[in-house]
Amino acid sequence: MMGISSLVSKTDSIYKNTSIAPLIIFRIIFGALMLFGISRFLYKGWVQQLYIDPQYHFGYYGFEWVNPLEGSLMYIPFVLMIVASIFIIVGFLYRYSAFVFFICFTYVELLDKTNYLNHYYFVSLMSFLMVLVPANRYFSIDAMLWTRIKRTTTQQWHIGILKFQLAVVYIFAGIAKLNSDWLLDAQPLKTWLQAHHNIPVVGGLLQEEWVAYVFSWFGCGYDLFIVFFLLGRKYRKYAYVFVVVFHFITWCLFPIGVFPWVMIFSTIIFFSIEFHEIVLNWFLKLFKQSALVVEDVKSIDKRKLTLYFVSLYVVIQLLVPFRYVLYSGDLFWNEEGYRFSWRVMLMHKEGYATFYLVDSKTGRESEINNAKFLTRTQEDQMATQPDMILQYAQILKNHYDGKTLHYGNSHFKINNPEIHARIYVSLNGRRSQLFVDKKHDLTTLKYDLKHRNWVEPFKK
Repeated sequence: MMGISSLVSKTDSIYKNTSIAPLIIFRIIFGALMLFGISRFLYKGWVQQLYIDPQYHFGYYGFEWVNPLEGSLMYIPFVLMIVASIFIIVGFLYRYSAFVFFICFTYVELLDKTNYLNHYYFVSLMSFLMVLVPANRYFSIDAMLWTRIKRTTTQQWHIGILKFQLAVVYIFAGIAKLNSDWLLDAQPLKTWLQAHHNIPVVGGLLQEEWVAYVFSWFGCGYDLFIVFFLLGRKYRKYAYVFVVVFHFITWCLFPIGVFPWVMIFSTIIFFSIEFHEIVLNWFLKLFKQSALVVEDVKSIDKRKLTLYFVSLYVVIQLLVPFRYVLYSGDLFWNEEGYRFSWRVMLMHKEGYATFYLVDSKTGRESEINNAKFLTRTQEDQMATQPDMILQYAQILKNHYDGKTLHYGNSHFKINNPEIHARIYVSLNGRRSQLFVDKKHDLTTLKYDLKHRNWVEPFKK
């Protein structure tokens, strides 16, 4: 009975009221980071490069029906995200704005798995959570227009679920680093750091093998334990110094966009209530508003619904990264269960793929120029990822089926062609080895979530 009472007591704590200050500060930070990130995306010309220029897109399993808008219309979701980000910052039509941002951002990310990054997945999850939490109940235009929603408190789980999501990113990234390549061979950092030999002062140091090992072991320890230090009041400020230094170094050395800045500023949510109230009061003073006075207002009771949702969300986030255990073979080689599991910067793969068009009637064979169908980025990603290889084979079959091909002065019509490929892949600095044998007609292989036994086994 005492055990049950203790469990009920802990469950009840997520509904207790606390100062809304951390939620308000996080809303402003999240909106500002998204505004910067999307604006940068547009400025760099990546909408054109990644979504308009490509002839074909590699959709995610089950989401192949998600297609890009025609031509310049593809800019619409990005414009909507910029507007939504501004509205999130100021708290105007907040729930609708957060929902629009979530839908648009997730739509763009579902268009092509070529562009998959862990931090894009993180932003989708965070924007989804932002729809659910009442981050507009104070210091917002919504609270000014509709005073009935104004609150100085919020339930513990509204802040806790955001901390949980950040903790998942860090801890699972650390668990993923517990492998021989990362810890025993310092790969792929050993390979990547070699590319920075021209950096003034430290370039020579980065060529030293021991530096790669220091980076690897420190990175693993950092990801595994930083959240626990951030949760403890005694060590929090020192831990945050490590957060800033760690992510600043990764931003300087590796092309991972705004992700380091997202983590640096998002991690502020682990700071104390008092710290957030000081920051919020600074904003209030700046806009000539009264300082925050926290009043304990009883929240509307939605305990069962909240508990079911939080429990389901937590379980999904804890299980999805471990789905790779359902597959045999080497995870980095087969990449079955690799995406959406917070495996950040863990491998360096290079592939060389030669595809062949084969007439099933005559056996006539011709080599395919991949650059005719794919962008350079798509070709590089496809050559090492089995699911994309199958998708590309189907693209080729659909393109050539029923076409009349010309060979010198002769020509013939090809029906129901076969697509074969010989692909070699190098993983984490190893020599290239056969990845896909030419003997397979790739168009006959089923594209599903089952283990792909047609991929050649990895030889360490």
